[in-house]
Amino acid sequence: MLLVIDIGNTNTVLGVYRMNSAGFVAADEDPRMIAHWRVGTIKTQTVDEYGVLFRNLFAIEKIDAADVRGIVISSVVPPMDSTLREVCERYFHLKPLFIEPGVKTGMPVLYDNPAEVGADRIVNGVAGFEKYGGPCIIVDFGTATTFDAISRKGEYLGGVIAPGIGISAEALFQHTARLPRVDVRKPAKIIGTNTVASIQSGLFFGYLGLVDGILGRLLQELGEDTIVVATGGLARLIGDNSRYIKTVDDLLTLDGLRIIWERNSAHKTTGAEPRRK
Repeated sequence: MLLVIDIGNTNTVLGVYRMNSAGFVAADEDPRMIAHWRVGTIKTQTVDEYGVLFRNLFAIEKIDAADVRGIVISSVVPPMDSTLREVCERYFHLKPLFIEPGVKTGMPVLYDNPAEVGADRIVNGVAGFEKYGGPCIIVDFGTATTFDAISRKGEYLGGVIAPGIGISAEALFQHTARLPRVDVRKPAKIIGTNTVASIQSGLFFGYLGLVDGILGRLLQELGEDTIVVATGGLARLIGDNSRYIKTVDDLLTLDGLRIIWERNSAHKTTGAEPRRK
Protein backbone atom coordinates (compact mmCIF):
# COMPACT_ATOMS: atom_id res chain seq x y z
CA MET A 1 0.00 0.00 0.00
CA LEU A 2 1.00 3.64 -0.51
CA LEU A 3 0.53 6.19 2.29
CA VAL A 4 0.21 9.81 1.12
CA ILE A 5 0.38 12.72 3.58
CA ASP A 6 -0.33 16.41 2.96
CA ILE A 7 0.78 18.60 5.89
CA GLY A 8 -0.99 21.96 5.88
CA ASN A 9 -0.88 24.83 8.35
CA THR A 10 -4.27 23.92 9.82
CA ASN A 11 -4.95 20.31 8.81
CA THR A 12 -3.00 17.22 7.84
CA VAL A 13 -4.70 14.96 5.31
CA LEU A 14 -3.74 11.32 4.85
CA GLY A 15 -4.76 8.68 2.33
CA VAL A 16 -3.95 5.05 1.59
CA TYR A 17 -3.82 3.57 -1.92
CA ARG A 18 -3.26 -0.03 -2.94
CA MET A 19 -0.05 -0.56 -4.95
CA ASN A 20 1.21 -3.37 -7.16
CA SER A 21 4.70 -4.86 -6.93
CA ALA A 22 6.11 -2.33 -9.43
CA GLY A 23 5.25 0.61 -7.20
CA PHE A 24 2.14 1.73 -9.09
CA VAL A 25 -1.36 2.01 -7.71
CA ALA A 26 -3.33 -1.02 -8.81
CA ALA A 27 -5.48 0.00 -11.77
CA ASP A 28 -8.23 -2.55 -11.07
CA GLU A 29 -9.07 -1.20 -7.63
CA ASP A 30 -12.43 0.55 -7.33
CA PRO A 31 -12.16 2.88 -5.58
CA ARG A 32 -8.42 3.25 -5.88
CA MET A 33 -8.17 4.94 -2.51
CA ILE A 34 -8.80 2.61 0.40
CA ALA A 35 -9.19 5.24 3.13
CA HIS A 36 -8.47 8.87 3.91
CA TRP A 37 -8.50 11.07 7.01
CA ARG A 38 -8.23 14.76 7.98
CA VAL A 39 -6.62 15.60 11.34
CA GLY A 40 -5.36 18.79 12.94
CA THR A 41 -1.77 19.88 12.34
CA ILE A 42 -0.29 20.21 15.82
CA LYS A 43 3.31 21.38 15.70
CA THR A 44 3.96 20.45 19.34
CA GLN A 45 2.99 16.79 18.99
CA THR A 46 5.83 14.33 19.37
CA VAL A 47 6.91 11.54 17.05
CA ASP A 48 5.23 8.97 19.29
CA GLU A 49 1.98 10.94 19.51
CA TYR A 50 1.75 11.14 15.72
CA GLY A 51 2.79 7.49 15.40
CA VAL A 52 0.03 6.35 17.74
CA LEU A 53 -2.50 8.58 15.95
CA PHE A 54 -1.63 7.12 12.54
CA ARG A 55 -1.68 3.56 13.86
CA ASN A 56 -5.10 4.13 15.47
CA LEU A 57 -6.50 5.54 12.21
CA PHE A 58 -5.25 2.45 10.40
CA ALA A 59 -6.78 0.18 13.03
CA ILE A 60 -10.20 1.82 12.69
CA GLU A 61 -10.20 0.97 8.96
CA LYS A 62 -8.65 -2.47 9.62
CA ILE A 63 -5.54 -1.61 7.59
CA ASP A 64 -2.27 -3.30 8.56
CA ALA A 65 0.52 -0.71 8.80
CA ALA A 66 2.97 -3.46 7.84
CA ASP A 67 1.42 -3.50 4.35
CA VAL A 68 2.58 0.07 3.65
CA ARG A 69 5.43 -0.12 1.13
CA GLY A 70 5.83 3.55 0.29
CA ILE A 71 5.17 6.99 1.82
CA VAL A 72 5.09 10.34 0.03
CA ILE A 73 4.69 13.67 1.84
CA SER A 74 4.05 17.28 0.88
CA SER A 75 4.53 19.85 3.63
CA VAL A 76 4.23 23.61 3.99
CA VAL A 77 5.20 23.43 7.68
CA PRO A 78 8.99 22.96 7.77
CA PRO A 79 9.15 22.36 11.57
CA MET A 80 6.96 19.28 11.03
CA ASP A 81 9.21 17.67 8.44
CA SER A 82 11.70 16.08 10.80
CA THR A 83 8.89 14.83 13.05
CA LEU A 84 7.02 13.15 10.19
CA ARG A 85 10.24 11.74 8.77
CA GLU A 86 10.96 10.04 12.08
CA VAL A 87 7.36 8.81 12.37
CA CYS A 88 7.75 7.09 9.00
CA GLU A 89 11.07 5.52 9.92
CA ARG A 90 10.09 4.42 13.42
CA TYR A 91 6.50 3.26 12.90
CA PHE A 92 6.53 2.16 9.24
CA HIS A 93 10.25 1.38 8.80
CA LEU A 94 10.29 3.39 5.58
CA LYS A 95 12.08 6.48 4.31
CA PRO A 96 9.44 8.89 2.98
CA LEU A 97 9.62 10.75 -0.32
CA PHE A 98 9.19 14.48 0.37
CA ILE A 99 8.01 16.75 -2.44
CA GLU A 100 10.98 19.09 -2.75
CA PRO A 101 13.41 20.36 -5.40
CA GLY A 102 14.92 17.42 -7.27
CA VAL A 103 11.82 15.23 -7.11
CA LYS A 104 10.51 14.22 -10.53
CA THR A 105 7.07 15.81 -10.96
CA GLY A 106 6.79 15.95 -14.75
CA MET A 107 5.68 19.60 -14.56
CA PRO A 108 7.95 22.51 -15.59
CA VAL A 109 7.73 25.34 -13.04
CA LEU A 110 7.89 28.82 -14.62
CA TYR A 111 7.98 30.73 -11.33
CA ASP A 112 10.81 33.29 -11.06
CA ASN A 113 12.26 31.14 -8.26
CA PRO A 114 10.76 27.62 -8.47
CA ALA A 115 11.98 26.82 -4.95
CA GLU A 116 9.50 29.37 -3.57
CA VAL A 117 6.45 27.43 -4.74
CA GLY A 118 4.78 25.47 -1.93
CA ALA A 119 4.87 21.71 -2.34
CA ASP A 120 1.09 21.48 -2.11
CA ARG A 121 0.70 23.91 -5.04
CA ILE A 122 2.91 21.80 -7.29
CA VAL A 123 1.11 18.63 -6.20
CA ASN A 124 -2.27 20.23 -6.95
CA GLY A 125 -1.03 21.38 -10.35
CA VAL A 126 0.21 17.91 -11.27
CA ALA A 127 -3.08 16.31 -10.24
CA GLY A 128 -5.21 18.97 -11.91
CA PHE A 129 -3.45 18.65 -15.26
CA GLU A 130 -3.33 14.85 -15.10
CA LYS A 131 -7.03 14.50 -14.25
CA TYR A 132 -8.63 17.42 -16.10
CA GLY A 133 -6.14 18.61 -18.72
CA GLY A 134 -5.05 22.15 -19.44
CA PRO A 135 -5.28 25.00 -19.25
CA CYS A 136 -6.66 24.75 -15.75
CA ILE A 137 -6.84 26.70 -12.51
CA ILE A 138 -6.69 24.95 -9.15
CA VAL A 139 -8.27 26.81 -6.22
CA ASP A 140 -7.21 25.37 -2.87
CA PHE A 141 -9.23 26.58 0.11
CA GLY A 142 -6.88 26.13 3.05
CA THR A 143 -5.44 28.42 5.71
CA ALA A 144 -4.57 30.56 2.70
CA THR A 145 -6.54 30.32 -0.53
CA THR A 146 -4.29 29.68 -3.51
CA PHE A 147 -5.08 29.97 -7.20
CA ASP A 148 -2.63 28.03 -9.39
CA ALA A 149 -2.54 28.39 -13.17
CA ILE A 150 -1.47 25.49 -15.40
CA SER A 151 -0.88 26.00 -19.11
CA ARG A 152 -2.28 23.97 -21.99
CA LYS A 153 1.12 22.23 -22.18
CA GLY A 154 1.15 21.32 -18.50
CA GLU A 155 3.46 24.08 -17.25
CA TYR A 156 3.06 25.63 -13.81
CA LEU A 157 2.67 29.33 -14.65
CA GLY A 158 2.20 30.83 -11.19
CA GLY A 159 -0.85 32.08 -9.39
CA VAL A 160 -2.42 34.09 -6.60
CA ILE A 161 -2.31 33.76 -2.80
CA ALA A 162 -5.05 35.30 -0.64
CA PRO A 163 -5.88 35.05 3.08
CA GLY A 164 -8.24 32.16 3.75
CA ILE A 165 -11.79 32.79 4.84
CA GLY A 166 -10.97 31.36 8.28
CA ILE A 167 -8.21 33.93 8.72
CA SER A 168 -10.65 36.70 7.79
CA ALA A 169 -13.21 35.45 10.30
CA GLU A 170 -10.62 35.15 13.09
CA ALA A 171 -9.16 38.59 12.36
CA LEU A 172 -12.61 40.18 12.63
CA PHE A 173 -13.14 38.55 16.02
CA GLN A 174 -9.66 39.39 17.32
CA HIS A 175 -9.67 43.04 16.31
CA THR A 176 -13.16 44.09 17.39
CA ALA A 177 -14.44 44.51 20.93
CA ARG A 178 -18.01 43.30 20.57
CA LEU A 179 -18.22 41.11 17.47
CA PRO A 180 -18.41 37.36 18.21
CA ARG A 181 -16.58 34.48 16.58
CA VAL A 182 -18.99 32.82 14.12
CA ASP A 183 -19.25 29.65 12.10
CA VAL A 184 -18.55 30.32 8.42
CA ARG A 185 -21.59 29.28 6.40
CA LYS A 186 -23.88 30.52 3.65
CA PRO A 187 -26.60 32.70 5.17
CA ALA A 188 -30.21 32.43 4.05
CA LYS A 189 -30.17 35.98 2.66
CA ILE A 190 -27.71 38.81 2.08
CA ILE A 191 -29.27 41.22 4.59
CA GLY A 192 -28.51 40.02 8.10
CA THR A 193 -31.08 40.87 10.76
CA ASN A 194 -28.76 40.12 13.70
CA THR A 195 -25.03 40.43 14.36
CA VAL A 196 -24.13 36.79 13.68
CA ALA A 197 -26.10 36.70 10.41
CA SER A 198 -24.57 40.01 9.34
CA ILE A 199 -21.04 38.73 9.93
CA GLN A 200 -21.78 35.46 8.12
CA SER A 201 -23.17 37.40 5.19
CA GLY A 202 -20.10 39.62 4.99
CA LEU A 203 -17.70 36.69 5.25
CA PHE A 204 -19.47 34.40 2.80
CA PHE A 205 -20.56 36.84 0.11
CA GLY A 206 -17.45 38.95 0.50
CA TYR A 207 -15.21 35.93 0.07
CA LEU A 208 -17.28 34.59 -2.81
CA GLY A 209 -16.79 37.96 -4.50
CA LEU A 210 -13.02 37.75 -3.92
CA VAL A 211 -12.84 34.25 -5.41
CA ASP A 212 -14.95 35.02 -8.46
CA GLY A 213 -13.20 38.37 -8.97
CA ILE A 214 -9.78 36.71 -9.10
CA LEU A 215 -11.02 33.83 -11.24
CA GLY A 216 -12.62 36.22 -13.71
CA ARG A 217 -9.29 37.98 -14.24
CA LEU A 218 -7.37 34.70 -14.49
CA LEU A 219 -9.79 33.43 -17.13
CA GLN A 220 -9.25 36.62 -19.14
CA GLU A 221 -5.54 35.75 -19.30
CA LEU A 222 -5.79 31.97 -19.76
CA GLY A 223 -8.92 31.77 -21.92
CA GLU A 224 -12.57 31.03 -21.32
CA ASP A 225 -12.05 27.31 -22.01
CA THR A 226 -9.89 27.00 -18.88
CA ILE A 227 -11.07 24.36 -16.42
CA VAL A 228 -11.51 25.56 -12.82
CA VAL A 229 -11.20 22.96 -10.06
CA ALA A 230 -11.58 23.59 -6.32
CA THR A 231 -10.17 21.55 -3.44
CA GLY A 232 -9.51 22.01 0.28
CA GLY A 233 -11.57 22.22 3.43
CA LEU A 234 -14.08 24.89 2.32
CA ALA A 235 -14.08 23.99 -1.37
CA ARG A 236 -17.71 22.88 -1.44
CA LEU A 237 -19.03 25.83 0.54
CA ILE A 238 -17.57 28.34 -1.91
CA GLY A 239 -17.30 26.14 -5.00
CA ASP A 240 -20.97 25.24 -5.07
CA ASN A 241 -21.86 28.95 -5.20
CA SER A 242 -19.11 30.25 -7.49
CA ARG A 243 -19.81 31.51 -10.99
CA TYR A 244 -16.67 29.86 -12.35
CA ILE A 245 -15.90 26.76 -10.27
CA LYS A 246 -17.49 23.78 -11.98
CA THR A 247 -15.66 20.90 -10.29
CA VAL A 248 -14.91 20.24 -6.61
CA ASP A 249 -12.33 17.50 -6.04
CA ASP A 250 -11.83 16.86 -2.34
CA LEU A 251 -8.99 14.37 -2.89
CA LEU A 252 -7.05 16.29 -5.53
CA THR A 253 -3.92 16.82 -3.41
CA LEU A 254 -3.78 13.17 -2.34
CA ASP A 255 -4.15 12.07 -5.96
CA GLY A 256 -1.30 14.41 -6.89
CA LEU A 257 0.95 12.81 -4.30
CA ARG A 258 0.09 9.38 -5.66
CA ILE A 259 0.86 10.50 -9.23
CA ILE A 260 4.24 11.95 -8.26
CA TRP A 261 5.11 8.77 -6.34
CA GLU A 262 4.36 6.72 -9.45
CA ARG A 263 6.51 9.00 -11.62
CA ASN A 264 9.44 8.65 -9.27
CA SER A 265 8.91 4.91 -8.94
CA ALA A 266 8.94 4.56 -12.73
CA HIS A 267 12.10 6.64 -12.97
CA LYS A 268 13.93 4.60 -10.34
CA THR A 269 12.84 1.14 -11.40
CA THR A 270 12.84 1.35 -15.18
CA GLY A 271 14.65 4.54 -16.10
CA ALA A 272 11.73 5.26 -18.43
CA GLU A 273 9.48 8.27 -18.58
CA PRO A 274 6.41 7.95 -16.33
CA ARG A 275 3.31 6.63 -18.01
CA ARG A 276 0.37 8.82 -18.88
CA LYS A 277 -3.12 7.57 -18.09
